[in-house]
Amino acid sequence: MSMLLSPSAAAVLLPAEGAAVATDVVPGPFLAAPFLVLLPMLGAAILLLAGRRSDRWGAWFGVLMSGGAFLVGLWVFLSMAGLPADDRVVDYSMVDWISAGSLDVALGMRIDPLSMTFVLLVTFVGTLIHVYAVAYMEHDRDRRRFFAYLNLFVAAMLVLVLADSYLLLFVGWEGVGLASYLLIGFWNHNRAYAVAAKKAFVMNRIGDIGLIVALMLMFATFGAVDFSTVFAEVPGASTALLTATGLALLVAACGKSAQFPLQAWLGDAMAGPTPVSALIHAATMVTAGVYLVVRSAPVFEGAPTAQLVVVIVGAVTLIFGAIVGCAKDDIKKALAASTMSQIGYMILAAGLGPIGYAFAIFHLVTHGFFKAGMFLGAGSVMHGMDDQVDMRRFGGLTRFMKVTAITFGLGWLAILGIPPFSGFYSKDKIIEAAFVPVDGEPWRAWVFGGVALIGAGITAFYMSRLFFMTFLGRRRWNDGKGDVAGRGAQDGPVRHPHESPALMTWPMILLAVGSVGLGFVLNAGGRFVTWLEPVTGHAEHEEPVLPVALLIALTLALVALGIFLAWRQYVVTLVPIRAPHGSVLTRAARRDLYQDDVNETLVMRPGQYLTRSLVYADKEMVDGGWLGLAGGVGRVGEWLRGWQNGYVRTYGATMLGGLVVIVAVVLALTTGSAS
Repeated sequence: MSMLLSPSAAAVLLPAEGAAVATDVVPGPFLAAPFLVLLPMLGAAILLLAGRRSDRWGAWFGVLMSGGAFLVGLWVFLSMAGLPADDRVVDYSMVDWISAGSLDVALGMRIDPLSMTFVLLVTFVGTLIHVYAVAYMEHDRDRRRFFAYLNLFVAAMLVLVLADSYLLLFVGWEGVGLASYLLIGFWNHNRAYAVAAKKAFVMNRIGDIGLIVALMLMFATFGAVDFSTVFAEVPGASTALLTATGLALLVAACGKSAQFPLQAWLGDAMAGPTPVSALIHAATMVTAGVYLVVRSAPVFEGAPTAQLVVVIVGAVTLIFGAIVGCAKDDIKKALAASTMSQIGYMILAAGLGPIGYAFAIFHLVTHGFFKAGMFLGAGSVMHGMDDQVDMRRFGGLTRFMKVTAITFGLGWLAILGIPPFSGFYSKDKIIEAAFVPVDGEPWRAWVFGGVALIGAGITAFYMSRLFFMTFLGRRRWNDGKGDVAGRGAQDGPVRHPHESPALMTWPMILLAVGSVGLGFVLNAGGRFVTWLEPVTGHAEHEEPVLPVALLIALTLALVALGIFLAWRQYVVTLVPIRAPHGSVLTRAARRDLYQDDVNETLVMRPGQYLTRSLVYADKEMVDGGWLGLAGGVGRVGEWLRGWQNGYVRTYGATMLGGLVVIVAVVLALTTGSAS
């Protein structure tokens, strides 16, 4: 086993330093990196193979495997932190994997600041979600299988972020797709949940076509698919090729990260148990697209057009998700729309180039904490409200669920970007970067910066709406005693909200701590940006078109306005239990801005008609033609079979008739010759 990174590849990875990574021995702790994947993979295998025998201990065994991966990751991370910056990019090649013609791919890992950031996020947040799920899934008969799928997902995600080639990354990419399908459709006895899982699977496969195309373009051009070779050869490739490759990678990112126009699956994916939503749709799988774009930075930097499309997709999605979030009454679907919007911020930042790479990952990390915490908080509310998800049936829950309300509230303040909470340090950095002119074209700064700024205001409104409708205001659920204003019991079943058990609240508390202080810790002295420089390169600070202080003031003013509007509409005004008719935009937002209608009209229906036409042509023309021919042959055979009746007189007559015909033909030919 050796570290394989050519000086030319290192020059691409370390543009600021221009230094190569050259060592003959992998640092000792890095040799433990394979256990990051092996532990959760082993957990999944044992739980699936053990069957019902592991029902009693399977959940905690799954927690142990995920926690073990976190401890290994922490050890590798601390060891890397002690190395000079030039030595923090390590390609750990373990065994030969594929050798076919000119293609030679090793099974290896790229251990660097970017991959280790994801490792710590996935394993730490993932382990907390595993612990939470022990209590949340306590009464589920198939809990053991659920934890097997969770372990499988963690293992696949770690393969994705640790791969040293696009081909191995694709294996992890498909692995998380499979695991998400299994988890979203875990309660597949409910047909709607099974359909939601199928929808997520199909739309992700559409995105995967982009990654497959990118792999083919890389192999056809560079003769390789490993990061080192591809990045080293990028400077000599044509802009057209890099643009095509970048756009193909973007299609893959859109599918996995629910970005426009492949975002329709995310809301339906809330059909899975709430821990699934927290793990897949907050901290891990939906961030894979951001990872892919940042990891492929050399490709995008050689293709300005593709890079611009990345920014446009991020800008469109962040507004799209924010508008949808304003009208959702299902607490999990409102959080899903928020996730879509926040990933849009990250994609926008990743498309800005070196100035935005670190900020995209910075916001990804902080978002992983506060959004996972809010998803777990939503699960806690559902736990206390008999699985109710309609926020119009909540209200005043702070009195009954104090820990849930406080931890959820801290995540709410973080996503709003209120200082000193973590979102203030990460999302505001993206807004600032969006206002920086690109290539001497200030219009981009005004357009994309303006979109990012407006998105912050809308985020404040819909997230405040969610918090106020759930935890504040009048009680809108029936406990048999009437609401807090003494107006009498309301319609619907009697509910008795209560706080969740400690196994559910402690993970929420730890995530809330991250929501409060993680941004400050990572931002202090530019620590996080410096940490990622061996991968993202050094970016010189550039001033935005507006002063930073003014941008902060404008952002906070829009946030305050959003909070005020939500307060006035959902606390001061009585929230209707039955959905009002609403404006045209409200009705459209409730239907996800008709994204399913568009997909059905442009893709699904034409596909159905095409399929039916092909089936008809196959049955009536292809099958019909051959069956008709066979039938004709059969009818001829039936006619001929009538002559085979076993009577000697019939055969004699046939022979006589044949003889007469032959004689007639001979006489005719002879007469013709004589004349």
